[in-house]
Amino acid sequence: MLLYIIIFLLSIVPSVLVFILLRNRHKGDTLYRKSCTYAFISGLISVLPILILSAVLFIMNAALKLTLLKDANILVYKAIYKFIVLAFAEEIIKYLVFRFVLKRKKYSYSWADITAIMVIVGTAFGLMEALPYAFDASPMMMLVRGFTMGHVGYGFIMGWFYGKRLYTGKKKYAVISVLLPWLLHGIYDFSLTPELLEVNENLMFIALFMALLDIVMLILMIRFFVRSKKQERYMQSVCSI
Repeated sequence: MLLYIIIFLLSIVPSVLVFILLRNRHKGDTLYRKSCTYAFISGLISVLPILILSAVLFIMNAALKLTLLKDANILVYKAIYKFIVLAFAEEIIKYLVFRFVLKRKKYSYSWADITAIMVIVGTAFGLMEALPYAFDASPMMMLVRGFTMGHVGYGFIMGWFYGKRLYTGKKKYAVISVLLPWLLHGIYDFSLTPELLEVNENLMFIALFMALLDIVMLILMIRFFVRSKKQERYMQSVCSI
């Protein structure tokens, strides 16, 4: 039991560091730091509406399985479940929470600030999600989830594209900011489906690829925030939220 607690605490260290580092980007800016704290708290609370939406979608999906999908392959049903009930519910709620934070806290956000806020929302959600997984997952799985930080990566993509939408004024980037994280999240969840692995164990490479992609996204995120200090376009205020 003690070993599980220690490993769990180790697994959440990277996410806690992400929050601290992003919140301290502007150490002397009280309004920015308050926005980050508010984003973190909102990300934690976002688990609640996700549970409600997931429950509704689960019921709808079960009804679909009994009617239109009653003769469908189990993988079709699992794909719909993973992409819609899980990935869609989580990404759309995180997006709405993110937009709420931007509107609730009046601040002259830059592209980099907007990206940081969304990453913090994703980080907080990932931390809250890690709690139930800690009761069920193996120590190795806890560490893998803790250090790949999928929700942080999805948050980076969502924040970066939404920031680009505000910077360029092109609405297509707002659409991409939701669809791309949803797609990647859905593929990752579906790649871990036992029924998929029963078809061919070699399909495990999809899950491994997605885990590596999470690491790549973290590297790109670090690169972005380092470059943001040197590139004016990332730091100048964008148009109204």
